[in-house]
Amino acid sequence: VQLQASGGGLVQAGGSLRLSCVASGRTFSSYVMGWFRQAPGKEREFVAAISGSGGSTWYADSVKGRFTISRDNAKKMVYLQMNSLEPEDTAVYSCAAYKGGILYLPTSYDYWGQGTLVTVSS
Repeated sequence: VQLQASGGGLVQAGGSLRLSCVASGRTFSSYVMGWFRQAPGKEREFVAAISGSGGSTWYADSVKGRFTISRDNAKKMVYLQMNSLEPEDTAVYSCAAYKGGILYLPTSYDYWGQGTLVTVSS
């Protein structure tokens, strides 16, 4: 699976952005997909994940109620709708395909896309 994220940019606090991740490969719908972010000088952290069917989703507490993950298996796309953005959300956001293990750990993912930068100004 090859992944490419897009949709980042500069937004004011309280604004919204929608990130997209396009995948290649025939088995996309079988993968749990996740979004992670890494702020300057910080560790990569889990943001959200979605099951292969899209029927189950998981969120970090810091984004719950503000971010929504979704997917379109026909288009091989995963999305992250981000609302009520805060300066603390500033980071490079990456999508990844889950391989097994603890869902919120980066080491549980083995395919990573190039990230997209989200900058939230106060």
